Amino acid sequence: MGGDELEEIRRRKMEMLRQQQQQQGQMPDPQAAGQQEQARAEMEAKKQAIMRSILTPEARERLNTLRMTKPEMVENVEAQLVGLAQSGRLQGKLDDAKLRNLLMQIQPKKREISIIRK
Repeated sequence: MGGDELEEIRRRKMEMLRQQQQQQGQMPDPQAAGQQEQARAEMEAKKQAIMRSILTPEARERLNTLRMTKPEMVENVEAQLVGLAQSGRLQGKLDDAKLRNLLMQIQPKKREISIIRK
């Protein structure tokens, strides 16, 4: 078996694997991936528009600052706020003080540890 024959077998095997992965949905179609990315970008734009309408600039700034240290917490808070706004249970804009109170309630309680030396 020559090098060309081995290369041809490898190429055919790789092509077969690629087709199997596409059929099983493991390897996303580039066009479908582009559509998913576009849908994700649209959802993010809608979320940001809602956040601008329900938060004051100071509250938005606080969330953006908090996003640097606790991104998962901010995502949860944003999802809850968007849900409240869409259901109509949020009246008026949420200012910085109200957002701080909300964040304090959501944040897990910290244990205070004191070390006593004798």
